[in-house]
Amino acid sequence: MAFDSIEAVQEQLSAEGYVCGRALATVVFLGLRLGRPLFLEGEAGTGKTEIAKAIASALGRKLIRLQCFEGLDAASAVYEWNFAGQMIAIRAAEATGGADKSALQQELFSEDYLIGRPLLDAMRPQEGGAPVLLIDEIDRTDAPFEAFLLEALSEFQVTVPELGTIKAPEPPIVILTSNRTREVHDALKRRCLYHWVDYPSFEREIDILNSRAPEAAEQLSREVVAFVQQLRTEDLFKKPGVAETIDWAKCLLALDVITLSPDVIADTLGAILKYQDDIQKLQGSEAKRILDEAKAEMSL
Repeated sequence: MAFDSIEAVQEQLSAEGYVCGRALATVVFLGLRLGRPLFLEGEAGTGKTEIAKAIASALGRKLIRLQCFEGLDAASAVYEWNFAGQMIAIRAAEATGGADKSALQQELFSEDYLIGRPLLDAMRPQEGGAPVLLIDEIDRTDAPFEAFLLEALSEFQVTVPELGTIKAPEPPIVILTSNRTREVHDALKRRCLYHWVDYPSFEREIDILNSRAPEAAEQLSREVVAFVQQLRTEDLFKKPGVAETIDWAKCLLALDVITLSPDVIADTLGAILKYQDDIQKLQGSEAKRILDEAKAEMSL
């Protein structure tokens, strides 16, 4: 069953541990109501992938994920043949002798030897209804794959030359994400409802942290979020996302930390910063400066 209102989107996703702002909830509601793919763009770690998981869980649908990478082509995204199985069948036929070549070929290129990849699986009927198809980090692919994807999402069908065209009986719920390492072609974006997933506000990030690390004390949660938000204003190669906020809070809990201090921050920087140059910038008095500024913002 789909969401029946924008408020229902927020409530049901919240029940799955995903705190969703109204703007994003509106795009999700409209995408499902109109049957349009969602194109979510934003910095890494802002929750683009997680919302697909939350939607699938909230609706009781299967999540099918296509993780994009440089060099991804249509064949590897749709299907491949079980060559090992085909070779065994050929050897068995040769051993028995007198195999009908035409019948053998038909058997070898049948569903029995077809290995479905994410796009093909998303076009097939699934228990519980149409699946959620997550096409993650589309910006890592190239223009030819975008063109293929545009065609596939226009008709919600894919072609296996040996078997013909396979069309989805019910269009999947499609979510594309991009970290904007490059611009995705306008033609693909026009097929979708677009939303920029930004870093959350202080209060919403507190809500997210309370949802994902409820055991953290309120004061520690507020200090963690304030520090991370202040850190995002610094000139860093890679600013920490919400995922890093959650990871850091869990690390601090594992160390039984009650309140932030420069020493604690220095010891756990690897949870929030992933580049040595960024970590180096916070050595010495810099961590204390940012912590003091964060606490000053909290007191306003």
